Amino acid sequence: MVAMSNPPKISATSSTEPRANAVKSTKAVKATKARTTKATQRSTTSATPAADPTGEGGAGRGHGRGAGRAGGRRLGLHNRQLQRNNERWPLAAGLVSWLFRRPELVLALLGKQAPIQVNGRVLNRSTQAMLEVSKRLESVTGRGDMGDGLGDPVVMRKQLQRMALIAMPIRTDVHVVGRLIPAADSPRGSSGIPVRIYRRFGTGLGAGVGLGTRPPAIVYYHGGGWVTGDLISHDASCRLLAAVSGCVVVAVDYRLAPEDPFPAAVDDALAAYAWVCGHAEELGIAEDRVGVMGDSAGGNLAAVVALLTRKGASVPTASAKASTTGSAGTAAPGIPSPFAQGLIYPGLSTRFDSESMRIFSEGFFLTLQSMKGFRRTYLPDQSDWELDAASPLLAAEVDGVAPALVVTAGFDPLRDEGQAYANKLKSAGVDVEYRCYDDQVHGFFNMGILADSLALSIEVCDTMGRLMHRADPTQTEE
Repeated sequence: MVAMSNPPKISATSSTEPRANAVKSTKAVKATKARTTKATQRSTTSATPAADPTGEGGAGRGHGRGAGRAGGRRLGLHNRQLQRNNERWPLAAGLVSWLFRRPELVLALLGKQAPIQVNGRVLNRSTQAMLEVSKRLESVTGRGDMGDGLGDPVVMRKQLQRMALIAMPIRTDVHVVGRLIPAADSPRGSSGIPVRIYRRFGTGLGAGVGLGTRPPAIVYYHGGGWVTGDLISHDASCRLLAAVSGCVVVAVDYRLAPEDPFPAAVDDALAAYAWVCGHAEELGIAEDRVGVMGDSAGGNLAAVVALLTRKGASVPTASAKASTTGSAGTAAPGIPSPFAQGLIYPGLSTRFDSESMRIFSEGFFLTLQSMKGFRRTYLPDQSDWELDAASPLLAAEVDGVAPALVVTAGFDPLRDEGQAYANKLKSAGVDVEYRCYDDQVHGFFNMGILADSLALSIEVCDTMGRLMHRADPTQTEE
């Protein structure tokens, strides 16, 4: 608004008429300034778009509009006051978030005030507070020491679901529906693949009558070591991705080990991606803009799907078991390559021989011991460990894969694998956006109760959305 200056002072007079004229003059001045103020406001409003409470102004309205979606949209995305209008915080999540917004108090109470520094990186203080609280809880419950095994997978899955209830705020500006990919479109041995479809309200409206374009779609694979995780554990993260990216998100409930070991998860991941590509009309999405994305083990599956469907390459079978199990690769011919791939702290090699694996083998949530347990459970046949469909980082050729967003965390044992894969893709001529969040740990994408982790998760979702909305270089070549 335009600030109004004080009205001119009227000197006192004994004459009634001059006094009346003075009053009229003062009212006229005020009226003139009021009209000027309103005109200025109208001019400002027409020149500057109003703040979008969702922070998504311009998202999903067309292809190749990344530059126009910067500015105000990005300010809205990271304005917590605006974003909270579209969030529901469960009571427990709100209380825990309040606690970890005061990390110095928590760490002082636990007697762990010294910052954690490793090779020049300093761990985020709120993350450090949560890590210390987690360690104390594990010492009380005894869940921290599992010996050489992972424990009961069913119990682990229920624990992850309970943790998810307090880990993230719930976006309320997203429509969520459940679907079942029928057995006829699923791999052999599967009775169907459950999926959840997320669409931000308003996304894609008018596309059928020429008033807009269909939005891109992201097929999302959850993390959990191929042993835990499901549609419930990653519901909040998928809501966030749909809300921020402006894309339709299809979350896949792939089969888990030990009930269904490798290559069942790869089979389901590939089949779900193929189903989304083949049902673009029904889903209301752009058929030539379907990407893949995942975190941790889900990042592995996203990388595998991108690798198995890469342009200019025949698809290899996942293992010698292909002829009897219908493994990954047998359904891949004719499946288009993803428009983009998003890999969030992915597990890309079964060798576990990187420097970050050695440095962060324990003490930062994900441990080397648990990873060995996941590997043994998911890949019981050691001859499968270094196949492309299990360890994409070890693949001989990666040229032709989809452009990639690779995200790692500074205090994550998987950090070096992600960076090595990003470098490998770049060397093969693949466009790559690589980001390492130095002060974060494995799992930060699902730790929305920590303010910084939530902000960085929004940034990751925004970056993936911009990658999916970018101009398609192949269209200019035709």
